[in-house]
Amino acid sequence: MIEIIFNWEDFLKRHRNEIVLEWKKRLHQDVSQNYAKRSLEELNLTTGKACDSFGCIIAYNEYTPINAFINEITMIRLEEGFPLDDVQKAFELYRQIILPILVKESPAHLLCKNIEAVNAGLAYTIHRFSHHFQKKHERYLKEYAKQLEKDVAARTAELRESEHKYKTLVEDISDGYLALYKGKIAFVNPAFCRMHGYQADDIMQKSFLSFVAGESHEKTKAIIEREARAEAESEAFEYLRLTKDGNSLPTEINFRSSRFGGQEYALCIVRDITKRVEMEKKSREIEKMTYIGKLTTSLSHEIRNPLSSIKMNLQILSKNILLKGNDRKRIQISEREINRLEGILQGLLNFAKPVSVTLALIDINHIIHSCVELLQIKFYRKSIDCKINVDNSLKNFIADKGKIEQMMINLLLNALDSVGDFGNIRISTGPKDQKGKPFAMIRIEDDGKGISKKLLTHIFDPFYTTKTTGTGFGLANVKQIVTAHQGEIRVIDLKTKGVAFEILLPMGKTND
Repeated sequence: MIEIIFNWEDFLKRHRNEIVLEWKKRLHQDVSQNYAKRSLEELNLTTGKACDSFGCIIAYNEYTPINAFINEITMIRLEEGFPLDDVQKAFELYRQIILPILVKESPAHLLCKNIEAVNAGLAYTIHRFSHHFQKKHERYLKEYAKQLEKDVAARTAELRESEHKYKTLVEDISDGYLALYKGKIAFVNPAFCRMHGYQADDIMQKSFLSFVAGESHEKTKAIIEREARAEAESEAFEYLRLTKDGNSLPTEINFRSSRFGGQEYALCIVRDITKRVEMEKKSREIEKMTYIGKLTTSLSHEIRNPLSSIKMNLQILSKNILLKGNDRKRIQISEREINRLEGILQGLLNFAKPVSVTLALIDINHIIHSCVELLQIKFYRKSIDCKINVDNSLKNFIADKGKIEQMMINLLLNALDSVGDFGNIRISTGPKDQKGKPFAMIRIEDDGKGISKKLLTHIFDPFYTTKTTGTGFGLANVKQIVTAHQGEIRVIDLKTKGVAFEILLPMGKTND
């Protein structure tokens, strides 16, 4: 097998002009008025330097050019009165521009690694720039304070300007900024409060560890104690922050020791990295699915042909009139098991293929009635009462009718297997708003044996099944279909008996 490699130097060289041109355009149009006022010639120069410096990190692991560029751009932007948030957004544009190009050209098995290389270079740059910006600003404030002591009356106007710059640089940035004194919060900016869902008065003088999730508590405590003794600049590290509503969210923080009024403080910048973590997770899933696809294609040829031969020979043997009793039964069992293996193989092939959707207006209530009618004989055989309670005001919306029917049948078959004779299945629909967007909600619940809490997190995994003859692809395919429609699915453990599956499908376009 020929190993596919990826040449960063060639990739960056071919796309340099494209990246610089798009970066310059977005800086001028999308970031802020500060950048909109800069000349295109200046933006072309700075984005070109930044692009080449990032390339040195990614392609050669060389950090000298980016360090020099950070020193240069920090002084320029400080003198021009740029807030820290503007420059951070400017750096983030590089990731937004290069990743779509990288996804198209990177070999699938290297995509995650290549994205991580871009993220690592950008994380280093933003962390170092933020620290450098903070350090320069801190020095500026100290020098300015000395001057004020000499001539307070004459510099009152300049003090107001300094306070305005402080508010712009610290209070208005999107990252959390705080000062710790002996582990307790002595100062906090609004962004930190928003990230945790508290008011500033609820945070001041509280231990920083009160806002760290339990699973990250010991690690964060050890690092804080270590940084309190260190004099050198610390490396950023990740932990889970604890919000007021009890959520644990991925966060990045870096510490820097400083001294004010004869007291030692730790200055911290806290960044929400939820989106970055989600993107890295999706990249790993893409790489995993690509690998499964290649493996499945190879195995299908190697396994399916022998299975077909065995099946054909068994069918020939079954016609032998000399076979009696257990011998004929053994052949029938073997045929049945081969059919099951073929089903598993086909399920694996279907799962490995990306789900493509053909969109058209659908009537979800009509689809539900049709699927229930299709399975009516199965309900009858087990004396199962299947009741439908749909919202007739639910409008038609855009989706793939065939895929939605497949999803519904898989969920109904799953409920059928779960409930016993004389059991109950309930299906309901209705509109639901989530984050300001309209969704169609479909709920299927049963009074079957239910699912233990330990197994709830695995039910959508491929190959996972509690059935003796199941393939483990039913719910995995359901999850794929919902995801392909940019919807959501969750399973709810009913406290009394059984489970409920709740699906949300976006109603972006309807028949209004």
